[in-house]
Amino acid sequence: MIKLRKSHEVKIGELTMGGSNPVRVQSMTNTDTSDVESTVNQVLELAEAGSELVRFTVKDSENAEATPEIVRRVRAAGCQVPLIGDFHYNGHRLLVRHPECARSLDKYRINPGNVGVGQQHDTNFKTMIQAAVEHGKAVRIGVNGGSLDQALLQELIEADLAAGSPRGAKQVFLEAMLESALRSATMAEEYGLPANKIVLSAKVSEVQEVVHVYRELSKRCRYALHVGLTEAGMGLKGIVSSSLALGLLLQDGIGDTIRVSLTPAPGENRAREVEICREILQNIGLRDFTPRVTACPGCGRTTSTLFQELALEVEGHLKRRMAEWKAAGYEGVEQMKVAVMGCVVNGPGEARGAHIGLSLPGTGETPSAPVYADGQKVATLKGDDIAERFLEMVEDYVQSHYAPGATAPC
Repeated sequence: MIKLRKSHEVKIGELTMGGSNPVRVQSMTNTDTSDVESTVNQVLELAEAGSELVRFTVKDSENAEATPEIVRRVRAAGCQVPLIGDFHYNGHRLLVRHPECARSLDKYRINPGNVGVGQQHDTNFKTMIQAAVEHGKAVRIGVNGGSLDQALLQELIEADLAAGSPRGAKQVFLEAMLESALRSATMAEEYGLPANKIVLSAKVSEVQEVVHVYRELSKRCRYALHVGLTEAGMGLKGIVSSSLALGLLLQDGIGDTIRVSLTPAPGENRAREVEICREILQNIGLRDFTPRVTACPGCGRTTSTLFQELALEVEGHLKRRMAEWKAAGYEGVEQMKVAVMGCVVNGPGEARGAHIGLSLPGTGETPSAPVYADGQKVATLKGDDIAERFLEMVEDYVQSHYAPGATAPC
C-alpha cells in the first residue's frame, strides 16, 4: 500500500490538491499565448483529455493582455479547469501593470532562479508574491536545474570548498535546488502568502537526481509538491524516464500534482502527456480513469492478428464510451478490467481473472472463444462476428453492473 505524504491542502480555482486529495494531472500549452483562439482550443483539448490544471506562458504584455480573454472563453465553453500563468524574468512587472491578468488566473508559477539578482531578486520576488496575496492566488515556486539561482549556488559551492569539498559538485548542485525552493517558500510566507497557497517543485532532467531531490524535499517541508522531470525528452525515452521517476516517487507517497514534460513530435497531439500521466497513476493504483484492457503480447501460437485488432477495438470502445458512462452516473466502471487473450496458454486464466474477458483461439486451436464474466464461463463465441458479439457482451456487463440502479455484484 502507498502511504501518502501529509502535505498542505491547496485550493486552486474549483480544484483542491494536496492533503488527502487525489494526485492531480497537469499539463501546459505550447501555443503562442497571444493567439487567443489557438490557446483556448488547446486548453480545452488538454482538459478534455483529463488535465486537471493547465498552464500557459505569460512572457510579455501581449500575453498578459490576452490572458483575461483566454480565461473568459474557456469558462464560456463550460470548462472550469484551473488556469496557471507561467512567469519568468518580468513577472513582477506584468502582474502589476496588467491587474486583469493577475485577477483572472487561478495560480502563478514563479521561477526563483530568474526573477533578478542580488537585492533586485528579493524585490521582484516580493512584488509577485504580493500580487498573489492581493488577488488570493496560489503560487508554485518552481525551481529548475537549468535556471538555478546562481548566487545561491555559488554561496553553497564556497561553503563546500571551505569545508574541504565533502559533498562535491553534484551534491552541492542538488542541495542548491532544495535550498532555493525552501528559502523562497519561507520568504513567500514572510511576505504574507499562507502555506496552503504554496506549491513547490524542484525539477531536473535525470531520473535519479529528481528522485533524490524530491525525497529530500518531502522530508523537509509539508508544502504541496508538483512532481516531474524538467525535460523528459521525446518519444520512448521521455515516456520511460517519466514513468520511472514518477513511479518511484509516487510509490513513496510523494507528489500532489504531476506532469510529464514530453517533447512532442512535429504535429503530435499535446494531450499525449496527459494520457501518460493518467496511465502512470492508474497502473500504480492511485487513481482509476478508464477500464483497463489486458492483452497478451503474442507469440508463435498467435500468428493471426485477430486478438491484436480486437484488443485495440475494445480499448477504443471503452475510451469513447467512458465519458458517456461517467456523465450518466455509472459508478465504478472506471475500475473494470477486460481481457482479450490470444491463445489457450494464459487466455482462460486471464479471462477468468478479469471482470469480463475472452480467450481467442491460437494457431491450430479449436476455432472457438470462451467468454468469462466474474470468473465464470458464460458463453462460447464462434464465427466471423466474435468482435461484435463480445463488444455487445461488454456493454451488457456494464449496464448490469455499473448503471444507476444496477444490482449485479461487481
